[in-house]
Amino acid sequence: MDDLDLASAQGSPWSPGSWRAMPAAQQPEWPDPDALERALDRLRRLPPLVFAGEARALRDSLTAVADGRAVLLQAGDCAESFDFSANSIRDKLRVILQMAVVMTYGSGVPVVKVGRIAGQFAKPRSSATETRDGVELPSFRGHIINDPGFSAEARAADPNRLVDAYHQSTAALNLLRAFTKGGFADLTQVHAWNQEFVAASPEGLNYEMLANEIERALRFMAACGIDLGKESALHQVDFWTSHEALLLGWEEALTRQDSLTGDWYDCSAHLLWIGERTRQPDGAHVEFLAGVHNPIGVKLGPTATPEETVALCARLDPDRRPGRLVLISRMGAEVVRDALPPLLRAVRGAGHPVVWACDPMHGNTFTSPSGYKTRQFEDVMEEIRGYFAVHRAEGSWPGGIHVELTGDDVTECLGGSGDVRSDHLQQRYETMCDPRLNARQSLDLAFQVAELLRS
Repeated sequence: MDDLDLASAQGSPWSPGSWRAMPAAQQPEWPDPDALERALDRLRRLPPLVFAGEARALRDSLTAVADGRAVLLQAGDCAESFDFSANSIRDKLRVILQMAVVMTYGSGVPVVKVGRIAGQFAKPRSSATETRDGVELPSFRGHIINDPGFSAEARAADPNRLVDAYHQSTAALNLLRAFTKGGFADLTQVHAWNQEFVAASPEGLNYEMLANEIERALRFMAACGIDLGKESALHQVDFWTSHEALLLGWEEALTRQDSLTGDWYDCSAHLLWIGERTRQPDGAHVEFLAGVHNPIGVKLGPTATPEETVALCARLDPDRRPGRLVLISRMGAEVVRDALPPLLRAVRGAGHPVVWACDPMHGNTFTSPSGYKTRQFEDVMEEIRGYFAVHRAEGSWPGGIHVELTGDDVTECLGGSGDVRSDHLQQRYETMCDPRLNARQSLDLAFQVAELLRS
């Protein structure tokens, strides 16, 4: 046992590397440890991607969600690709902004906008290997680790990709900050956000009607002498980044100690979450995220028990700070009404002021007859409806939604008003891993969620 392992075993204070003494699930096998250490050392010396003060500002916004005064919209790619462009980031942001406007206008409360972006490169896998035609190779774990091509060279874990992921995240963050602060997110531009392939759809027409109402309201405010100058909140938005904190070496290397407070922050994103496969209370992922001061999310599937959930709350938020912890249920449409209530009651009984959110995607995935992994839009909506019904019955606030989407006109999820069918999947099935809602389906979902919030 080395010094770090011994210190952790003796109950010493948390450090960014104390997770190494714990069992760490879903970590790749790196063939060259020296190359890995060189890459991590380079990351340690690079500037942070986000800053501690930004993470604290997000925690303040999430406090309003925990109190029932705001709604969380967390959305973006299943897994980001190294093949990206300014247009793809713009289109994804545009859909999220459209959804946020619809939800804000429909619910009457602010929407906290968090993207699965600028770091969502690693994916957990159900198996460490994949076999094709009798050939067994390591599974594809996301572009931050290896390549989807089916060869020994492509599937070997490459530490240089860690640094590549940092630089792509930097570029994505620069674009997001420019778009959200430089005029693209100006509320007077709501008409311009309607994409070409969405505008003529029923969702797009509904959105245009809403945009007209917003435009009239803005004209009325200006006529009343209300200052709508460029410095007002109408002309820029706060937009936060998040990803699953899966690859712990990368997360540790980007962790920094805040010079103002002395607290540790994982500066790879504003919000990090722990997945369903890595939420063991005595595991490495929980150990790592227990010590950083970012807002933290935890995915809870249908097997999560009240005891496990309360144990995670106690481990990750022992001081019961509003805005610190987001519990993201991902139950499945058929079980959410039965599986979620015991968790709500247990967390409330233990006095934890968490944000609750619904991931309606991961519990509703199946393989179509044509062989594509997909989801039914109606199943996604049915889980959201069940989630809202449970919160209403329990007297709690259904804090938000967590969805996988893209701004592209893909055919990955079935149904919706565009009526994507199983034989359409092959037309534009472009995801790196799991199927995503396209822009039309995303806007449809936002209108239905707004109606649920209003009722």
